[in-house]
Amino acid sequence: MSRLIEGVCRAAGHIRAGRIAFATGTKEWTMDWSDSPEQAAFRQEVRALLETKLPERYKRGEGPGERTWEFDRKSDDPKAREAANAWLAALAERRWVAPQWPAEYGGGGLSSMEQFILNQELARAGAPGVGGSGIGLLGPTLIVHGTEEQKARYLPAILNGETAWAQGYSEPSAGSDLASLQTRAVRDGDEFVINGQKIWTSGAHTADAIFLLARTDPSAPKHRGISFLLVDDIKTPGLSVRPLIDMGDHHYFNETFFEDVRIPARNLVGEENRGWYVGMTLLDFERSNIGGAVGSRRMIAGLIDDLGDAAAGATATHAVRAEIADRYIETEVMFQFSFRIISMQNRGLVPNYEASMSKLFNSEISQRLSLTGTRAFGLHANRWGDGSAASRYSDAYVRAVPATIRGGTSEVQRNVIATRGLGLPRG
Repeated sequence: MSRLIEGVCRAAGHIRAGRIAFATGTKEWTMDWSDSPEQAAFRQEVRALLETKLPERYKRGEGPGERTWEFDRKSDDPKAREAANAWLAALAERRWVAPQWPAEYGGGGLSSMEQFILNQELARAGAPGVGGSGIGLLGPTLIVHGTEEQKARYLPAILNGETAWAQGYSEPSAGSDLASLQTRAVRDGDEFVINGQKIWTSGAHTADAIFLLARTDPSAPKHRGISFLLVDDIKTPGLSVRPLIDMGDHHYFNETFFEDVRIPARNLVGEENRGWYVGMTLLDFERSNIGGAVGSRRMIAGLIDDLGDAAAGATATHAVRAEIADRYIETEVMFQFSFRIISMQNRGLVPNYEASMSKLFNSEISQRLSLTGTRAFGLHANRWGDGSAASRYSDAYVRAVPATIRGGTSEVQRNVIATRGLGLPRG
């Protein structure tokens, strides 16, 4: 198998020490992804942290496969809670809980390249991120649009792990077309009264609070008349969280219902009826999806190891070998997408359709890669939840099915690529 992979690499290009050299006709060109001395030093700092501070639970790959830190912090298992708290403290010591936030708000203030290296090393070690949607979505939104009172009240609680937030965006009839949302918020004196339903509310069953988009002016065009609101207690009267179990028998998302939920008017973020623009704010500059690229590379390496283990039960038929070669090449392509995006950001450019290309490619390769794993195990892949190598790929495939839906469907990503990348007219 190693000779097959070596041949694939030679056919695709010559890979050495972060540099890939290609020949096209009579020309040669090179992409050099090697670290600068400063970047190499930062990478070593991250690796030292992981070696000394990452809890053994995470080094062994234990815990829920989705939102590991969020679920561990509320786990019934005291060892899981201890691991979540210890890992939060280790990152907080270096202000790496929110590496992309400005330093004046308690963040790391890291450059895009430093964020990239940090995320790459965390993914390589299987270390969970901390903070969830509060770090990646709400915090950046408050930094840009929140009042000083809101920043002082909510940002520290996000950073120290006191408050984990869920995101209330999608609705049963408003997913990819989010602006069609119908959840209503009506002003009643110094309060808003919220009624409606949200779906695909990841982590709401362990969250402490939820932020949401609600329609405050139903007569306005659909992208207007929407406001960004904070329900800072998930147990507010009238708010109920109901579990949704996916087809792999995992519970990581929910549906949430709002029945006359009252919140103070001061929990409005930004201007009333301008919440669409508030909700689209993302300060997180590092959009390379390097975590997905590393995850795919780890999976293909694991599959190759399983094929070399006679006890695992996998068979490297000619068809499987050909698929593995294809998947291996695709994982390398995914890395190039990631490096392309971060190189743009490092030059002060803002990726647009390039990020859609990366998201589309990564979500679809995750499905193909796990499916290749099930084919390698044949009928053994029908085993479920028994901890065997075969069942890992079956479970991974089921988990990968929503990947082409959440975060913007593949169809939406292709439209972005077509219109913004290729300049094609809208259909």
